[in-house]
Amino acid sequence: MSTVSQPANRPEQPPPAAAAGHPAAGTPAPAPDPAGDRHRLTALQGLAALSLDAMASVAYGPEAIVLVLAAAGAHGLGFTLPVTLAIAALLAVLVASYRQVIAAFPNGGGSYAVAKTHLGRRSALVAAASLVLDYILNVAVSVTAGVAALTSAFPALYGDRMWICLAVLVLVTAINLRGIADSARAFLLPTAVFVASILAMIVVGLFRDAPASTVTATGHASVLAHNATSVGALLLLKAFASGCSALTGVEAVANAVPSFRAPATRRAQRTEVALGALLGAMLIGLSLLIGRFHLQPVEGVTVLAQLADASLGHNWAFYVVQFATMVLLALAANTSFGGLPVLMGLLARDNYLPHVFGLKADRQVHRHGVLALAAVAAALLVFSGGDVNTLVPLFAIGVFVGFTLCQAGMVRHWYRERSARWVGKALLNGLGAVLTAAAVVVTATKFTEGAWLIVIALPLLVLAFEAVHRAYARIGDRLGLGRVPEPPRRARSLVVVPVSHLSRLTGEALNAAVSLGDEVVAVTVTYDTPEDRPATEALRRDWELWNPGVDLLELPSPTRSLGRPIADYVADLTARRPEARITVLIPEAEPAHLWQRVLQNQRGAVLARAVRRDTGAVICRLRFRLAPG
Repeated sequence: MSTVSQPANRPEQPPPAAAAGHPAAGTPAPAPDPAGDRHRLTALQGLAALSLDAMASVAYGPEAIVLVLAAAGAHGLGFTLPVTLAIAALLAVLVASYRQVIAAFPNGGGSYAVAKTHLGRRSALVAAASLVLDYILNVAVSVTAGVAALTSAFPALYGDRMWICLAVLVLVTAINLRGIADSARAFLLPTAVFVASILAMIVVGLFRDAPASTVTATGHASVLAHNATSVGALLLLKAFASGCSALTGVEAVANAVPSFRAPATRRAQRTEVALGALLGAMLIGLSLLIGRFHLQPVEGVTVLAQLADASLGHNWAFYVVQFATMVLLALAANTSFGGLPVLMGLLARDNYLPHVFGLKADRQVHRHGVLALAAVAAALLVFSGGDVNTLVPLFAIGVFVGFTLCQAGMVRHWYRERSARWVGKALLNGLGAVLTAAAVVVTATKFTEGAWLIVIALPLLVLAFEAVHRAYARIGDRLGLGRVPEPPRRARSLVVVPVSHLSRLTGEALNAAVSLGDEVVAVTVTYDTPEDRPATEALRRDWELWNPGVDLLELPSPTRSLGRPIADYVADLTARRPEARITVLIPEAEPAHLWQRVLQNQRGAVLARAVRRDTGAVICRLRFRLAPG
């Protein structure tokens, strides 16, 4: 059965063939499309569109380290810089690795593409599932964290935080539906203001011998433990794992390489290096300030707010830092909107997600992926009530699973390719795999804090991917994909046209029917009730007067059902005439204005559903456009 309808005004680009797999490493990226290139990213726009997650993490990464080390008292806070340097070293390893991933897999996909090529199907699905969960959680966490900053400045809004979160999500979604390049231009200014304010705060603070102000921390209870005397290895590992939350988003550029302008690979590599350099500089600079000002974490005030107060004073500059942080946290969700739809498009092409996620609109937007991400994120926001503390414990394991699989896959890539200096490159990726695997183990200590949900969701998502893949395999087998079909043969065509009255629409429908079929029959459903008999007799009389050369068959209905009598007639016709190709042509008037569609009686949709459900006939919905007037 198939349905014929008028094409949309703005057709979407279909995905590649369903049977196509992801290209092997080293496959050149697709040739650039000059017409669509203006909707793709420059390196600077890529930094704004795809690095917001990583950039915004400096607002909670150093704080996560300090809150863990505070359990060991003031002595524990002295290890903030060494732990941050270890995280910066891991960041350097990841940036170098993903720079190589971009070159080896220019069609995007990041961890998924690497694992699929070098570690096998199941590992690729685990990597993809971890990335999907990470991207979804990033949207929810970023939006709630940004709104939390807003409600901290304006406490009266606290009770409406969930609705504010949903409003921010709608805004970011709408911007991304206009195209990733447009969204990047919209986020250039807030990204620049945030980076400039953080770097200025660090530079000014390094020249101060004492805090310029401590107003923000005054009156707030310290969370520093005063009875601790030693710092254990486990505490340092937990601080390292908590601080690694600042590394989320590092992989986003590698996932979205096709979103860059040509030469996409070179632009994406520049973006990855710039992201790593800025993020590393900010993390190390903030940790230096924490030690310089002997900062102690307090309840109700963020570490970043205390550092801004100490470096810049409690003045307009302090509020600029706070406002920039609030905006960037709220907009950091854009990283997910840039990376996840591309990843979903790759999964759809490999038959692990519905093919609709592989469609692109004319602005180079994976529209269905954007809308699906927004819907799931909205559900998480409602579930959490807009409370960031409910979501943060979930933001734990998934990202490091993807990191580890990507690094391990690249080791096998260099071993198989054995290009120049492959040993050094493999050792670099091997070190990254060991470090990120250790982070997974340490982060698993957050199991009881909510990470258990990710441990359950990850395998369920993998099972869902495999279920979709099996369904497509069955469909492909029944459709005979990859096999040469039998030569076409002509069958006698019989067209059934449902009518309810005489009009220009009826005439156009019969014109189309006699052009399509060897035999045409018009059918009308009649009801044996006093109020319906006059209309039936009038149609019978008018049809005889018109005499179009097509028989009108009346199908009595004991109930007021419309679709069932026609579906039963078509089914009976199919049984009696198995050699005929039966088409049901349903005429429908299409109003000139969108708002007028609510005035339609939806008879065509009712008939189409009934015939589709109960028969194998071809359905043709003839749209008769009404002229405006």
